[in-house]
Amino acid sequence: MISSLDSTASNSLDDRSGADPCPSDEFELNERLSRPGEDVIAALGGLTGDIAVLGVAGKMGPTLAVMARRALGVIGSPARVFGVARFSDPAVRAYLEANGVEAIPCDLLDRQAVATLPLAPNLIYMAGQKFGTVGAPERTWAMNTLAPAYAAEQFAGARTVCFSTGCVYANATVASGGSVESDALHPVGEYANSCVGRERMFGYHSLRDKTPVLHFRLNYAIDLRYGVLHDIARKVMDGTPIDLTTGHVNVIWQGDANSWALQCLALATSPPTALNITGPEVVSIRALAQEFGQMLDRKPQFIGQESSTALLSNAGAAFAHFGYPSMPLASMTRWVAEWLQSGGSSLDKPTHFEVRDGVY
Repeated sequence: MISSLDSTASNSLDDRSGADPCPSDEFELNERLSRPGEDVIAALGGLTGDIAVLGVAGKMGPTLAVMARRALGVIGSPARVFGVARFSDPAVRAYLEANGVEAIPCDLLDRQAVATLPLAPNLIYMAGQKFGTVGAPERTWAMNTLAPAYAAEQFAGARTVCFSTGCVYANATVASGGSVESDALHPVGEYANSCVGRERMFGYHSLRDKTPVLHFRLNYAIDLRYGVLHDIARKVMDGTPIDLTTGHVNVIWQGDANSWALQCLALATSPPTALNITGPEVVSIRALAQEFGQMLDRKPQFIGQESSTALLSNAGAAFAHFGYPSMPLASMTRWVAEWLQSGGSSLDKPTHFEVRDGVY
């Protein structure tokens, strides 16, 4: 089910989406990322009650919450969608409220504040910290273990999708196609270890409170404003050398990841279930850079040589539930190139996919 790419291969670069135009601005992009398909509409139609999205103000949260709101609107459900975060960027709160999501400011490290949040029988937990860990490991551990514990305590019994990461696994050989959910967890570095801690906190409360939980182990969601493809394309445009030591990655369109996360509410169990979430390809960084070079009329610059291992996940179990992602790699690649060529915005948040020692 997973296909490996060597440094010269280019499978999955055939564009199955046809002539779908690249979004022309952030409004169109957000509309696409939050557009619910029939599968999401059906899945939420099978649930009852409100949906709370904790940590909603990150890169994925706003469009995920709006997708939920749009899907509930299609079926005429009276259920509400709550988006909870500190909202340091007022534009995020404005976007949510303009699209029918009820924004609730809250510091998720304040246990008393969390205890005042409205209860919902469905919870998407997205809060966490990665970058800055090397300078402030204490805060990373607090955000990735204490905050989940407070949330799990408050939302005891709620169907819960806990956003996690493929970083909980060890690097896998490229030839293997990536780690599977039954593999032992061997996280590298403080951030990855704290992510195991987040899973363990929800796992503890799942067993204690009979809370159904699904650990959503996501590997590299792609938006046109950030992500591995954005990182590589910008390096190609700017003539910045691309380090090939981590020579392969997995990616998935953020809209597909949003859709699958909402559908996973119905798959939560006690004890918890884990599910790898990514695209079907083991993608060659060299091949991607060369593809971007052709699209952008630039010659990519490389340093280093591909390692035989990388942080890779096999999402075969997810495909058994949801089928393959709706957005193929070729479309994502084409859209990223067109977005950058047209001067599209960037979040300026590199993924640092090249990091191999777990230091962020």
